[in-house]
Amino acid sequence: MAFTRLTLRQIEVFISVTEANSFTAAAARLGLTVQAVSQLVAELESVLGFRLFDRTTRKVALSGSGRDFLGSAETLLRHARAAESAADDVRHRASGVVRVGAPLVLASAVLPQAMRDYALQRPKVVIRIRDVPVDALVGTVAAGDVDLAIGPDRVTEADVQAQPLFDSAWVLWCAKDHALARQRTVIRWSDLRTVPLVAAGRDHERSVVQMQLSAPEGVRVTPVDVVDNISTALGIAAQGLAATLAPAYVGVLADLFGLQMRRVVDPETVRKVCLYRPAARTLSPAAEGVAEFLSGWLVRWHEERAGRVNAGPRRRLAAR
Repeated sequence: MAFTRLTLRQIEVFISVTEANSFTAAAARLGLTVQAVSQLVAELESVLGFRLFDRTTRKVALSGSGRDFLGSAETLLRHARAAESAADDVRHRASGVVRVGAPLVLASAVLPQAMRDYALQRPKVVIRIRDVPVDALVGTVAAGDVDLAIGPDRVTEADVQAQPLFDSAWVLWCAKDHALARQRTVIRWSDLRTVPLVAAGRDHERSVVQMQLSAPEGVRVTPVDVVDNISTALGIAAQGLAATLAPAYVGVLADLFGLQMRRVVDPETVRKVCLYRPAARTLSPAAEGVAEFLSGWLVRWHEERAGRVNAGPRRRLAAR
């Protein structure tokens, strides 16, 4: 049979006539003329090669062949409607799987909150978080391993686009009983010459070096150790064994370690947190929706957190 001649409209009309036992009632239900319904049924019978209905002047009833075919026709129409619904969801960014890469702090302590909030708007969209080292953020987007990535500013090529979201200053994290935590709220590089520092990953180590380029030769510092994960560096700092330098946004995790944050100036270095996306590859509608959501959500998250951090000293002064 030439099944390419079979149409979903023919199947829909066949089922409607079956349910109504009437060409006239089916035509009214579908918004067609009786002649159009009759023509569509005749075309379907021609394609199938057998009669679907036994017709008399008083009633319409399924033929034996029509009864045998009905189950398959209903299944076909059900799947077609499911496909139509799925396509509508995709078109309106309502369903799909989106992979988002991010370094440890953002992946573990920030993006899960965003996932929860987005699920309230688009419950059929599945966001998969991928732990990605800072050094690999751009590469994973370029290679298509993730759809989007969130993280500190990195050099990008023509195949990846970076959208700045918010600024995050590099700061010192130390234990509450650390000498620098007791003495001051702003620290200069010269204050760190004799302070043991631990860096998290080669990206952090290079960033420390980069921050010091404009500092006088006599006040440059070198980390005493380099660990793989920022959580390890924060844990070491929490025990007072060393302090660590990291962007202020890691405070969402540093707070859990009870660490104190101190600005480092002369010079003060600021990193931008960006949303990375492919420049030459078209994102799915679901990924476009997630990108749009995250670009606004992360800015608000940063502003709210910065407001709480800045309000902290004022609340402590008021309590005194």
